[in-house]
Amino acid sequence: MINLVLFGKPGAGKGTQATFLKTKYNLVHISTGDLFRYNIQNETDLGTLAKSFMDKGDLVPDQVTIDMLEAEVNRNPQAQGFIFDGFPRTKSQAAALDAFLEGKKMNITATIALEADDDILVARLLERGKSSGRSDDQDESKILNRFEEYNQKTAPLKAYYQGQNKFHPINGIGTIDEITTRLTQLIDRL
Repeated sequence: MINLVLFGKPGAGKGTQATFLKTKYNLVHISTGDLFRYNIQNETDLGTLAKSFMDKGDLVPDQVTIDMLEAEVNRNPQAQGFIFDGFPRTKSQAAALDAFLEGKKMNITATIALEADDDILVARLLERGKSSGRSDDQDESKILNRFEEYNQKTAPLKAYYQGQNKFHPINGIGTIDEITTRLTQLIDRL
């Protein structure tokens, strides 16, 4: 079983690469953004709870996010593994994920960080913003703010996973195929 945590700043290509990796390795891609949308749209108990915090402008507590993630893992008992995208975002979330997986006799195989220079990522996002309709992909100051938030939140996670010898930076610059090749070479060595 392969369980991967995929990191990277906005525009690093996490979603694009997750699509290839889930197909190649028969993994289930769990995106926290997708989980929130699914639970809220389907008015699940967790979705209703999350929405109650969001409607007040509050952050959704870690435990609600963790409960959504656990439910998604449990919905896929035949999975060959998982790609966790957008989770964990904090050290406490990482510890909770480890504890949950340990209880299911699983663990994180590797955390992979797609790395690229900010100027390249800004250009990618501004280009994506032309067709995505996302306002946060069309304003450079919003993009840079998202990068700063990523830097602040993921620094402790890098150290956390380095301490477990599970952190692997990958050069996220190049063609989609070049980056996919780098990722698969790493995963095949695990």
